[in-house]
Amino acid sequence: MRSFPILGACALCVLLVLPACKDKTRQAAPPPVPEVVVGTIESKPVPLKTDLSGRTAAFMVAEVRPQVGGIIRNRPFTEGSPVKAGQVLYEIDPEPFQAAVQQQEGSLANARATVESTRALSERYKALLPMNGVSKQEYDNALAAYRQAQAGVQVQTAALNTARINLQNTKVKAPISGRTSRSAVTPGALVSANQAAALLTISQLDPIYVDIVQSSSELVRLREALRGGTLAREATQKGQPAGQRVTLMMENGNPYPHEGRIQLTEVTVDPSSSSVTLRAVFPNPDGVLLPGMYVRTVVTEGVTSNGILVPQQAIARDRKGNPTARVVGAGDKIEVRQLVVARSIGTDWLVTEGLKAGDRLVLEGARDAQPGTQVKVVSGAAGSPPAPGAGSNAAPPAGNAGGSSQVGATQSAARRAP
Repeated sequence: MRSFPILGACALCVLLVLPACKDKTRQAAPPPVPEVVVGTIESKPVPLKTDLSGRTAAFMVAEVRPQVGGIIRNRPFTEGSPVKAGQVLYEIDPEPFQAAVQQQEGSLANARATVESTRALSERYKALLPMNGVSKQEYDNALAAYRQAQAGVQVQTAALNTARINLQNTKVKAPISGRTSRSAVTPGALVSANQAAALLTISQLDPIYVDIVQSSSELVRLREALRGGTLAREATQKGQPAGQRVTLMMENGNPYPHEGRIQLTEVTVDPSSSSVTLRAVFPNPDGVLLPGMYVRTVVTEGVTSNGILVPQQAIARDRKGNPTARVVGAGDKIEVRQLVVARSIGTDWLVTEGLKAGDRLVLEGARDAQPGTQVKVVSGAAGSPPAPGAGSNAAPPAGNAGGSSQVGATQSAARRAP
């Protein structure tokens, strides 16, 4: 009976100690390994593009003016319609010019008759000269008159040709093929030769020019990249440079279906805007583009042979605003890399320093893991968005050198590791 209180006390101690042991066992258990989704970095040729503004301009423009004066009798074309080169646009009263042609034909016939007369006289004097039938002076005068008559034939021939040309010019023809503007005159109007006011303007719209404005600093940067080898032009066509490819966006935001090429770059810089004009040529078979339209262009500057594209959600920034990325290094441990980015391309960043082909980039998970933390790589959908609440530090990297050159979406360079 005396041992019952002692046994009760021992049992109470055991009950108090067991929960404490369980708590110590729980605290000593290692924390779970964070799981991350990674993508393996690949390098591949990446075309670099730039958004630039521009305006359309006609490929060829011709102002039509009359070469002779007179009254317009007929206008056999429709304003605003397409015309072919050589098509008659205006007909000027031809009667005065027909009379001038007839007059010159008579003058030419008279000059030819004078040639025959003087030729016969000079030949007769030439035969009489050895017999002293005529003096040497008389023969020289006859020969000179014959040669003057020959020159007179040439003069009258030229005058006749001029009269015929003036008669032909009474039909004002289109110098080029294209679309006509409004006509400045109607039948019955009096026009004069080479007048200051044009009768109309013809514009060739297929193909059509697009004049693009680019800053001189961007042009210098592009040329330095080409000389340094970090950027290469596209392949050539038939031994000639292919030219920079250009795509077009209309004023309403719709893409233009045809692709153009840069034809020339101006050799002078506009001092008021520090910009250079690039001229591109676009097909315009349907006449959609009209001169003077404002358009947005996407110019392909060149191709980076070993470009690395990284999804934007995989890049964060540190407290100083520098872009960083987390990769899984040796032993499946987290590493933080300082990056240098050139520009954004669609939903990706073009990384120039800090990553290389074969690196395992962390796309999701363990956002707060410190460098050196052991992680577990799991499979996931490539390019999937980060887990909820994990993207608070994924602000765009500061110091983006090409932030103004954002173009359409490209394929991500990060593929899913198995």
